Amino acid sequence: MILFKKEADLRNWLDVQQRKDRQVGFIPTMGALHQGHISLIKSSKTSNAITLCSIFVNPTQFNDRKDFNKYPATPENDIYLLEKANCDVLFMPSENEIYPIGFKDIHYDLGYLETILEGKYRPGHFQGVCKVMDRLLNIVRPNRLYLGQKDYQQCMVIKKLVDIIGFHQLIEIIVSPTLRENDGLAMSSRNMRLDKQSRQKVTVIFKSLCTIKENLAVKDIKSLKKDALIMLEENGFKVDYVEIADANDLSIINEWDGRRKIVALIAAFINDVRLIDNMILN
Repeated sequence: MILFKKEADLRNWLDVQQRKDRQVGFIPTMGALHQGHISLIKSSKTSNAITLCSIFVNPTQFNDRKDFNKYPATPENDIYLLEKANCDVLFMPSENEIYPIGFKDIHYDLGYLETILEGKYRPGHFQGVCKVMDRLLNIVRPNRLYLGQKDYQQCMVIKKLVDIIGFHQLIEIIVSPTLRENDGLAMSSRNMRLDKQSRQKVTVIFKSLCTIKENLAVKDIKSLKKDALIMLEENGFKVDYVEIADANDLSIINEWDGRRKIVALIAAFINDVRLIDNMILN
């Protein structure tokens, strides 16, 4: 595996490879890698000559500086996991490489997506996501971009960004299913911050989603959300939201016709660790 820390060095190397018409699969991450990330690496390896992973903890997408400071960093283990998965290239830039002196902020028109769910509870978060992804996509210019479904709304935001920056005909976006632990907990870098007691409780998020899905045919949307909220709060969670939305555009629904594809989404704190999860319901 080749490690690059400078944008110019990576661009020069990729220019040579892409002139040879070698296709590039790209997996952007913030490190603290787990098997969910590695599954994206493996998926890319099946379709691309070059699989490239980036690790950069992006400060602009944290609306809480304390959350940024607590974000887990495991660079040695990350490199080990990537080498074991036969990743071809790792890009580990500094903040100055991504946001050099003179970098100009752009406001991305994300419309409705920025006003709900994560956009509502983490103001500015998706502008920061777009800022870093705009930079990374312009540096890497991949043929395929690999994302995980756990960040459902973020995947939609990135698809919107790709349209905004005019890359929609250049980049194929592949969203892979959420990988889970044996007890159902969605794999996440933030799981590293859970103490033993919290780790035992967080399976309730997955159970809440399953309960919504199991009762979809017999209960109305309002009751499904209320039951899940009660289940979470009774187990010590501080809940930001339990919502059910159209799976294609994330418009929140209060009634369901039994046909449209819908998704349940949850964001909740256990102590000071905020976790998100979702489940396609039909």
